[in-house]
Amino acid sequence: MATSLSDIPKAFLKGIAHSRVSLLGAMVVTVSFPFLIGAILYDMFLHIPNPYFAGFIYMILGPSFIGGLVLIFVGLFFAKGQEEVRLFTLAYFRDKLADQTGYEKIRKLVFVGVFLTCINLFVVGVLAYSGYHYMESNSFCGQVCHVPMTPEFTAYQNSSHSRVHCVECHIGSGASWFVKSKISGARQLYAVLADTFSRPIETPVRGLRPARDTCEECHRPEKFLGDKLVIKDKFLDDENSTHVKTVLLMKIGSAGDRAANSHGIHWHVAPENRITYKAADWERTIIPEVALTVDDGKEVVYRSAEADEQLAEAEELQVREMDCMDCHNRPSHVYLPPDKAIDAKLLINEIPKDLPYIKRQAMAVATETEYATQDEARTAIASGLVEFYKQNYPDIYAGEREKVDRAVAGVQEAYVQNVFPEMGIQWNTYISHLGHANEMGCFRCHNEEHEAENGEVISMDCDTCHTILAEEEDDPEILETLLGGH
Repeated sequence: MATSLSDIPKAFLKGIAHSRVSLLGAMVVTVSFPFLIGAILYDMFLHIPNPYFAGFIYMILGPSFIGGLVLIFVGLFFAKGQEEVRLFTLAYFRDKLADQTGYEKIRKLVFVGVFLTCINLFVVGVLAYSGYHYMESNSFCGQVCHVPMTPEFTAYQNSSHSRVHCVECHIGSGASWFVKSKISGARQLYAVLADTFSRPIETPVRGLRPARDTCEECHRPEKFLGDKLVIKDKFLDDENSTHVKTVLLMKIGSAGDRAANSHGIHWHVAPENRITYKAADWERTIIPEVALTVDDGKEVVYRSAEADEQLAEAEELQVREMDCMDCHNRPSHVYLPPDKAIDAKLLINEIPKDLPYIKRQAMAVATETEYATQDEARTAIASGLVEFYKQNYPDIYAGEREKVDRAVAGVQEAYVQNVFPEMGIQWNTYISHLGHANEMGCFRCHNEEHEAENGEVISMDCDTCHTILAEEEDDPEILETLLGGH
C-alpha cells in the first residue's frame, strides 16, 4: 500500500487516539512539558529558592514527563495503537528501500524521527542534570524533610562548616557512595512518610562514609604543626556576669610528615600509628579496649578492669580504627550546652552584658523547665526575664526596656538554635567528644584505667595535649603579655 510522508503524523496521531495507554501518556506530556521547560530554565538562570517547589519539579513533574513518553511508546507499539503506526514497521522501510524514489522520503522520515528524539533527549538530559544538582543541594538535604531535619539544618547553618555543602561530607566523590546515599535516602523518605524515624536522630549515623575519604579532602592531619593559642570565654552568674577567660596552649602537634616524630593531639592519626578500639555501645562512650600498632608491627593492647564484663554485655559491639570522627564527632551539627550557648550570645552582645544577673537569669529561664515546644519556651523565657527585671530592677525595666527586650530575644535565640523538643532534643542530648568538658571525650580512653600487660597505662596527664596559661581569670596577665594589652 503506497503511503506518503504526510501520512506518518496522521498515523502517529491515530495510533495515540486508538490506544488509551498512549492517550494517557500524551495528555501527561502535553500538560507537563511547558511547565517543566519553563521551571527548568527559570531554575538554571534565576534559581528556585523554595525547596518544595523545586522538589515538585524534579521529583514529581519531571518523572511524570518521562513516564508519559514511556506510555506513548508502549501504547503505540504494544497496545491497540500498533496498527496505526504500521508506517514505522520494517515492512514500510523494506518497501521504500526497494524503490529508489523512496530514499528521499526515508531520509525525511529519519530526519523527523531523529529531530523529535533529540528534543526529548535534550529535555530529559537537562531534567536529569538539574535534578541531580537539586538532590545534591543543601536545601534538598536540610529542608525537604522538614520535621526530622530542622534541628540538623539549623545546627549546620550555625557551624563553622556552614559553607561546605552537605554532600561533600556525607557523600564525597565517586559514584558508589552517591548510589549508597540515594538508597539510604529512599529508606529515610519512607521513614518520614510513615512517621517511623527516631526522635532524636540516632548518632553516630549508620553507614556514614569514612572520615578519611571526606574530612581529609580539606584537612590534612600530617600537616598540622606546632601549637595553637586558644582563648575560652565564660561569664559567671554573679551580678555583673563577670567575663573570665581560660587561656590554653593547645599542642596540635604533628601527625608525622616533616616532624622528627609524631606528637601532640594529632599523634592519634599519624601514619606510623594505627589505633583501633572496641566500643561497648553504639554512641562509643564506653571503650573497654584500645590497641596501638606502630610502624614495626608491634601491638600494645590496653584494657580497663571491667573490659571482659563490658564486652560480654555489649549489645552493639563496635571495632573501629580511630579517625577524625572519634574526637570531632560533631564537626557541623553542633548543639551547644546551655552555658556555652548563653555565653556565646553574651560575647557578641546579643544579650546585653550590663544587665544585672543576666547570665544567672538566662540560665534559669532556659534550663529550669523542660518545655514541650519551642513556642512554649519562647513565651516562658520572655515572661520569666521580664518579670524578674520588672520586680527586682524596676528602674532598669522602665528606663532601659530595650536592653531587656534584647536579652529576651538573645536567650530565645540561644534556646531555639540548640533545643528542639518536637524531635526529642533537649540541652545536652547530643554530646561532643572534643575535649573533656562533659567528662567524656578524651577521658573515654585517657583515664589511667586502661592498662597494658607490661603495666603501662594510657595517661590522663593534662600537659599531654595542652598547657594551661590562665584558668577562668578576669583580664589574664598572660594575654597582655602575648597580645599587647588585648
